[in-house]
Amino acid sequence: MATQKQPSSKAPGRFARLRDKLMTKGMAAWQYWTDGIWRDTRQVWWVNVLKTVNISVTSFTNKDLQTQACAMTYRTTLAIVPALALLFAIGRGFGFKNLLVDELFALFPGQERAIASAMSFVDGYLSQSSEGLFVGIGLVFLLWTLISLFSNVEETFNYVWGVTTGRSFWRKLTDYTAMLLILPVLLICASGLALFVSSTLQSILDFSFMTPVIKMLFDLGSVLLTWLFFAACYKLFPNTKVKWVNALIAGALAGTGFLVLQWLFVSGQLYVTKYNAIYGSFAFLPLMLIWLQLTWMVTIIGALICYSSQNIFLYAWSSEVNRISPDYNYKVVVVIMTVIAKRFAREEQPLTAVDIAERTDIPVRLVTRSVDILCDCGLVSRVIDDPKVEIFRYQPALDASSITLGLVRKRLGTHGSGNFIPGFAKQYKAIDAAISKSFSQGTDYSDTVRLVDLM
Repeated sequence: MATQKQPSSKAPGRFARLRDKLMTKGMAAWQYWTDGIWRDTRQVWWVNVLKTVNISVTSFTNKDLQTQACAMTYRTTLAIVPALALLFAIGRGFGFKNLLVDELFALFPGQERAIASAMSFVDGYLSQSSEGLFVGIGLVFLLWTLISLFSNVEETFNYVWGVTTGRSFWRKLTDYTAMLLILPVLLICASGLALFVSSTLQSILDFSFMTPVIKMLFDLGSVLLTWLFFAACYKLFPNTKVKWVNALIAGALAGTGFLVLQWLFVSGQLYVTKYNAIYGSFAFLPLMLIWLQLTWMVTIIGALICYSSQNIFLYAWSSEVNRISPDYNYKVVVVIMTVIAKRFAREEQPLTAVDIAERTDIPVRLVTRSVDILCDCGLVSRVIDDPKVEIFRYQPALDASSITLGLVRKRLGTHGSGNFIPGFAKQYKAIDAAISKSFSQGTDYSDTVRLVDLM
């Protein structure tokens, strides 16, 4: 009798085992990246870097920052003539005008006609702003245009930082004027330091035997000034306190990205001959718009990295905070309300959200959300700690001795919109009465009323 051949249970091959191993490790890495990283409390640099990247990527996708870059590209295009006028006015005062012209021709090779036309616009703008009857009006218009551009930059950076209150008009006038004196000088020095200083020194001294070394040092100085320019932007523009260390890190990354874009832009123009055939003398316009768009993308990403690196602690236990249960959220809110009320009763200084988080070990993101709810409920009021930036301290809005657990529960339960569905209370009167009775019995979940008997 012939025996039936059994199917062979052949072991998986080497490729299949490698594939399964890579898939398992990939899923584990993805789980750690999306969720487990926030459970990792180790204070080591690579964990903080991963958290910063995680926050940056998530915020970039959620906040739609590419639209902000498009808006800033449009606003910069409108203000480009006044901005160049300011740069040339400063450059003329320091003797850098010819250097700036050379830098523009180097930045847009093959676009001499377009650059010459732009220079004629700038010269006409400066002459109209500095001569005749309209000298005051021209100067005011120039400053107003640039201050409007700076205001748009501040709004973009505040949006990245989640700051809802901008500078007042007078603070804009004073702060932006100071920035207009600092930032253009840094930009001019960063753009032409190597060319200007090396040519000046070589005209005075014979440095021919050290020319490569000197050129390398001045190139490095230009890079450092570019980093400092972006770091100063990240430090000065947001209407909040930004630490210098985080601004410098973000400035170095954004400055490097800007220099790489500049090199690609200059190199790419030499190979984009089709644009000249299509656009003629206006070929430089679409290329400049693309470059401005990418530059603003790099700038905004740098601002996002600055925000993320400074506020890692805001996202501690972020996955659990997003999934918090109503009961546990209620307990957290009561703890925060108790801390605020006790400090007020003891006549101690009110705390900020960060101070409350540090004293209670509650994630500051949850603290911020809780105090906002308590403020909306009329239980807590905000006290401005520093009028120059958006930093608040929190104290009870009522007499601390009159705030009871029942009052907190009642205010939280009625927080938000209610009674807006027509006929709802009349149609579901039995359910409303049963719920009110259940609430009056406490929170031990001992109510045995069956829902099927209510309707």
